[in-house]
Amino acid sequence: MTQASTVHVHPPKVEYFDVAAQTNTDPKGFVRPVEIYREQPWGVYMGRHSDHVSFHYLESWILPELSLRASKLHYNPGIEKWQDVYVDVGAFTWESPTLIKGVDHYLDLLVRTGRDVRLVDVDELMAAHSAGLLDSAHCQTAIENATVAVDGIAANGYNFEDWLATLGMTLTWR
Repeated sequence: MTQASTVHVHPPKVEYFDVAAQTNTDPKGFVRPVEIYREQPWGVYMGRHSDHVSFHYLESWILPELSLRASKLHYNPGIEKWQDVYVDVGAFTWESPTLIKGVDHYLDLLVRTGRDVRLVDVDELMAAHSAGLLDSAHCQTAIENATVAVDGIAANGYNFEDWLATLGMTLTWR
């Protein structure tokens, strides 16, 4: 019998994307300047520099109607790139005409274009639910949104952008 790994239980991560102020407030409360915001009827693109140990630039598409945030990380030299697109599952809502609030629902998708898609952090979702940090309805919605995305990505040759194009969403990156 194998022992399950211990999961650090934490409240859902909350992030803000302020298009008017050209800022991104990360889950720890750090306000970061944003180089580029681009709006489309179905989502918002953000590009900004990063001081993360593994990557120096972050590009994201916030896709509220799909409850997803797709990111491409520009890694620092020597850091292995496992995925082409990192997808967060959560609730992304317009708090005002220029402010999006993102609430992470723990599940993530790691997309290797043309190869596969991996659903990760199910253990975090279950631990958060057990700790009362995310109710059953939000957990079910997260699982349904992740499943729709996995199905769409797989049905389009494991290509995230091709799946979104079938929905009328054309992503452009930096």
